[in-house]
Amino acid sequence: MIQPAIRDLISKYRDSSLKKKDILREILQQSALLGLARQHFFEHAAFYGGTALRILYGLDRFSEDLGFSLLKPNAEFNFQPFLDALQKEMRSLGFHVDVKAKKKESPILSAFIKSNTLKLLLTIEEDTIQKGIHPEEKIAVKLEIDTNPPLGFEVETKLVLNPTPFYVLTYHPSDLFAGKMHAILCRSWKTRVKGRDWYDLIWFITKDIPIHLSHLTRRMQQSGHLSLKESLNPKTLQTHLKDKIKKIDWEQAKSDVRAFLYDPKVLDVWSQPFFLDLISHLKTQ
Repeated sequence: MIQPAIRDLISKYRDSSLKKKDILREILQQSALLGLARQHFFEHAAFYGGTALRILYGLDRFSEDLGFSLLKPNAEFNFQPFLDALQKEMRSLGFHVDVKAKKKESPILSAFIKSNTLKLLLTIEEDTIQKGIHPEEKIAVKLEIDTNPPLGFEVETKLVLNPTPFYVLTYHPSDLFAGKMHAILCRSWKTRVKGRDWYDLIWFITKDIPIHLSHLTRRMQQSGHLSLKESLNPKTLQTHLKDKIKKIDWEQAKSDVRAFLYDPKVLDVWSQPFFLDLISHLKTQ
């Protein structure tokens, strides 16, 4: 049986323009965070990435995954006890989910929360949104945790109100910006462009959030995109960004992010000249 707190949360989405399955995924994300918080996970790690921006800071686009970073490197960190507790907590909230970790192949630990979409919708008695859903369709939320994070970041505690008030630890916005900038400059997607990263860049700049340059430097040194003898300054960052912007297929970037937006018309302005103008407003610290 679904818990009253979850039913109340569902009601808050009644007038949302998000697709119903995206609403369901977002409710699962917040419930997962609650489960982790109740197991004191945030004594070891901080929440970061696009979903952190959305849930904690009001980013106006939907995000799929839950990203975390240990507070200090620990190659032996065991995620499994937290995943077991998370599954138990989510089932107590009324969600029939399976939580499974992937085999460790890098410093990034991964796991998935999975469930049958139709069964979840029936659980919350959303009779009007079941059309077009295949009986075997799965909904999934990916969790990733960086066990070897570059240091030099600041954290802060943020209150999450749903499904019931709880606290999470997260990166300071300037360090979240550094992480996003690292993805923009260094993410390897072959011929794909992750338009969501560029949408988030617009959000940071329009919110007047400065980027923590020394943390970005450490990230780029760790990933091999800067030598240990190199460091970034505002001028060199602008140079890196301009080079990247000139290589982007902006129609492909729009295509990537369109499904995550309330109003896709905001993409009409996207172009090389637009982003070159935009980054002139970027602030550093």
